[in-house]
Order: sequence, then structure tokens, then C-alpha cells
Amino acid sequence: MRHSAPGAFSESPKPGDPAFAKAENRVVATARRSLEAGCEVFRARGIEPVNLGDRITGEAREVAAGMAARVRTTRGPAALISGGECTVTVRGANGRGGRCGEFLLALAAELESVEGVHALAADTDGIDGSGDNAGALLQPDTLARARAKGLDARKLLAANDSYGFFAALGDLVVTGPTYTNVNDYRVIVIS
Repeated sequence: MRHSAPGAFSESPKPGDPAFAKAENRVVATARRSLEAGCEVFRARGIEPVNLGDRITGEAREVAAGMAARVRTTRGPAALISGGECTVTVRGANGRGGRCGEFLLALAAELESVEGVHALAADTDGIDGSGDNAGALLQPDTLARARAKGLDARKLLAANDSYGFFAALGDLVVTGPTYTNVNDYRVIVIS
């Protein structure tokens, strides 16, 4: 219902309203397409991509445990690519980090004895949680470098401090705002 004052409305415009006469909508990216693009990149480099889908959800630690089990049964070179937004149950009082960092830190703890694994988890909008990073990187030597710096991965995971862990190692992914958000993007590369 419109108010009698010119230009004042009590509800939003509906389809067909003249306000939309010059509006144009374009889909420039989708979660599915981001995973397909990743598959193309890995395939071109001789690494077998495994697209696990763009709707993986659940507690970040549990998703990481499932992915770690998959890593242990996958022959490389392969890339496990997935999207979807996990959740984090905050237990630590002073930890920082988001779902991508939590996923990677849990994955690192799960894969402690597995060699030759690289991983990336990042939010496509450039912000993982409330930090300034999009996510983080996991490298084969991540836990060794952490121990050399006196960092206990499991203790920091218990405190929900993935940001502190990966920042201390210089392994945060910082892109700044991307102004698009099509999901989280995760890839685990097995040599």
C-alpha cells in the first residue's frame, strides 16, 4: 500500500514496477562453476580432479575428518575439490578464525602422519569469519614448522584459534574483499 506522501512507500516494488525498467541482472559466477574451473586447472596440469560437489556442509572439524579419510584412500596425483559452507561450534574464549581456517587446522591434525598433501580453503568473498583473511594454506611441512615455533595444532584447534595458527606460519590467504560470494572453495592436492 502506498502512502499519500509522494515517493513514500510502505512495501517493496514488485515485478513489472517501473523502478526495474533499467535494471539488468547477470550471473557472473556460481559455486558449481568455481569447482568446474578448478577441475579444468588441475586436469591441464596432469592432476586428476575429483569434484565432490558444492553443497558440503556440517561442522568444519567433522568435514575435515571425512576429507582426511578420503585422502588416505585416494591415489595421487589427485585434487579433491569441494564447496559448501561449514559451521564452527565456538568453544574457545579468545580464538580467532572462520570455518575455512578451522577446516584446515582440523585437516592438518587428522593428516599428521600423511605425506605429500597440500590444501587450500578460502571463502570466495575474501573473508573467513570476521578476520581479514579469506582462508589459509596447508602444506606438507605445516605441522613441522608449527612445532618449530612452539605451536600446538590440537591446542589451538581446541581454542578455535586457526587464525593465530596460520598467521604465525605466514599461511593465511589474504585477498581483500572480492565483492562476490559463491561459497567456500576447498581443494586438497595429493602428490
